[in-house]
Amino acid sequence: MSAFNGSFTAALRWHQLDALWAVLRDQADDDWYIYAVGEAPPESPSSMSELHRFIDEMDSFLRREHDEAYCGIVYADNLLQPGFIKIYDPHNLGVSCGYSLNPPLPGWILSKLAPCDLPSTRVLPNNRRRWWRKLFE
Repeated sequence: MSAFNGSFTAALRWHQLDALWAVLRDQADDDWYIYAVGEAPPESPSSMSELHRFIDEMDSFLRREHDEAYCGIVYADNLLQPGFIKIYDPHNLGVSCGYSLNPPLPGWILSKLAPCDLPSTRVLPNNRRRWWRKLFE
């Protein structure tokens, strides 16, 4: 929870997200946990191929579903050497970038630390749940 509540920087523009994905691909190894908030946290890290597939699918999803000239919904503890990344669901943003007493949880977390269970206050739509589970079939 300490890492989750730490300091984060937004990939505000799409080219900054491209750069973050490139860093992840270049530094990819088998120590990244991929967690969909609202699902059970993973017990073990993902493989490099799972991480690459997640990046590809998430990038396509965000560009399709967040039809804006800016990104601004992906945050990393360090954009050049990330260890913890929060990805907000474009359909559940609330006040993700401003101040709120009850900010929304991210939709997905990439972390080099084993994630703790973050019980979501919203029910994932079935189409989102199917999309998520299909990624790791």
